[in-house]
Amino acid sequence: MEASHRRVMLASAVGSALEWYDFFIYGTAAALVFGDLFFPKLDQDAGTLAAFATFGVGFFARPFGGMVFGHLGDRLGRKPVLVITLMLVGVGTFLIGLLPTYESAGIWAPIMLVTLRLVQGFGAGAEYGGAVILAVEHAPPGRRGFFGSWAAIGVNFGLLLATGVFALVSALPKEDFLSWGWRIPFLLSIVLILVGFYIRSRVTETPVFSEIAAKNKAVRSPVKEAFLKHPREFLVVFGARLAENGLGFLYPVFTLSYMTKQLGLPKSMVLSGIMAAYAISLFTVPAFSALSDRIGRRPVYGFAALFSAALAFPFFLMVNTLNPVLIWLALILAISIGVAGMFGPQAAYFAEMFGARLRYSGFASARELGSLLAGGPAPFVSGLLLLWAGGQPWGVAGYIIVLSLITAVAIYFGPETYRSDITADTADHQRQ
Repeated sequence: MEASHRRVMLASAVGSALEWYDFFIYGTAAALVFGDLFFPKLDQDAGTLAAFATFGVGFFARPFGGMVFGHLGDRLGRKPVLVITLMLVGVGTFLIGLLPTYESAGIWAPIMLVTLRLVQGFGAGAEYGGAVILAVEHAPPGRRGFFGSWAAIGVNFGLLLATGVFALVSALPKEDFLSWGWRIPFLLSIVLILVGFYIRSRVTETPVFSEIAAKNKAVRSPVKEAFLKHPREFLVVFGARLAENGLGFLYPVFTLSYMTKQLGLPKSMVLSGIMAAYAISLFTVPAFSALSDRIGRRPVYGFAALFSAALAFPFFLMVNTLNPVLIWLALILAISIGVAGMFGPQAAYFAEMFGARLRYSGFASARELGSLLAGGPAPFVSGLLLLWAGGQPWGVAGYIIVLSLITAVAIYFGPETYRSDITADTADHQRQ
């Protein structure tokens, strides 16, 4: 493999690691401490729901970030936008680690928290899409799935890193954890910012965009054109996102809260299980992605969605045994097979759905609209379903099944793209 290819794959992975490290430490903090620190006037259940609501706020900003930076990515290039989004996400996260809590700042504390969450979401709206496109447009023929998976590998590395850091700080005495320990994961994001900035500044522009720029073929309003010219693709991406993104946050965020607060399990044991699942995903994500290079995106993605639906009730049956081995097995099956099987091939699949001149806008806008109804609300909706069911998780299991079946239907009606021409101005699909 050429050195330039390795650099591109690393640049794709590092930025995604930062984005999802940031998002997941926020989700973990929302599950464990933000209710107490920023919403102390509410009882425990209401405080947790309020914290989950601030988690979802970031997703409302993501589609706007996707549209703004997707437009710039199709007009100015992939590389400069990826540097800007990296800084927005990273700086927003770092500043959260410096926030005063409700005890010292009153109502201004949750207001500042929500504001920085919006900054995070705005930058993240185009971060992952740009990282994928950077890798896919540099990829050699027949390996776009594998190359695109490096952004997804970065996501899992970020989640693994975030879980590991929180596992360490949560082992502190409770008073220390609540007073200063929770800040450490947020402040450590500065390291990823610096590393990511250095790597991305050394990556060349993609050959696909360089050809567009050389021929002066950039579209004046790429977001509008992507909506008008690719309505089917928008719907497929939207539906395909529901299970992958919804379950991608439901399992590590909601179930962390459910297992520690509802079932009374030790935080360290649950976080260790989540870490094990993401560690295994570092291998299953590229494996599923490479498989999609051989047999197509749709079979792999569709299988993982149906597997997730079938696992919904068994997942909670295993968790409710309180047996650590079965809990770890449940998390590994859900995350490293169900979610990873969708997340891996998704990168190249979504990039291939849109023509070269509209790719960044179409990918980021459609993907983040799906996030708005999937990942953001998932922990909050799950928390509500749990309350309405008197602490029983079966409504959440039904919610998992609904999300998974919608995604399976979207994939069934979607085009096959793994043999398409990535340099074409318009999407070139093959129906298998």
